[in-house]
Amino acid sequence: MDTAIIIIPILLLIVGFLYASVGHGGASGYIAVLSLFSIAANTYKPVILIINIIVAGIGFISFNRAGYFKWKLCWPFLITSLPFAFLGSKLVLQDNIHNLLLGLAFIFPILRLSGILPSKSKQTIQAIPLLAAVFIGAILGFAAGMLNIGGGIFLSPVLILFSWATAKESAAVSSLFIVLNSIMGLLAAGLPSLASFNTNMYLWMFAAVIGGATGAYFGSNKFQQNTVRYMLAAVLTIASVKLIFFA
Repeated sequence: MDTAIIIIPILLLIVGFLYASVGHGGASGYIAVLSLFSIAANTYKPVILIINIIVAGIGFISFNRAGYFKWKLCWPFLITSLPFAFLGSKLVLQDNIHNLLLGLAFIFPILRLSGILPSKSKQTIQAIPLLAAVFIGAILGFAAGMLNIGGGIFLSPVLILFSWATAKESAAVSSLFIVLNSIMGLLAAGLPSLASFNTNMYLWMFAAVIGGATGAYFGSNKFQQNTVRYMLAAVLTIASVKLIFFA
């Protein structure tokens, strides 16, 4: 157990860095880490959402300051994702089938984003069809609520693969998407009291936030578009492994 006290924060810091570099909060990665150490889900769920909000919030500030955030890429998804994230958070998954399907669903965007499968989508950025965005937002919000994550890990590949945004623009949009959906998840679950958190949980939050702040800086200011694209493929791979093998 003493080893876990040291290793968990280190892993959370690494996950926070990796996810924040592509505008994500890292919930699926944090869940993967904690589940490996058999931490009870009802213990970490509110902690995960709070970390998600802070890390993704830092990411949003960084990518926004760097000039990559565009409101027109975000609001069509939010108008349906927020209420559906609230509804999804009210549901309790009884088995691993849904998580398995989600993990498998990540395989195609992983192959496309990593360049293993050639992309046939146009390189020119296209306008987002409103009806499609509203529909997708509802699905992604509901899935995010059910899985106790922000949903940016779903939105980013959608924006890129349909040529609706560049890699860094998708990171900026996804970060705000995550913050707001995670807030809805907390509201649905009931806001936890700080007294319910132990010392380890505060250490988890601190480590993840440090990693997230560093990752957001490098992702928004230092990494190239292709780097962010490949980092996103890596993030999706981590999430896919988590959902398939550790859900």
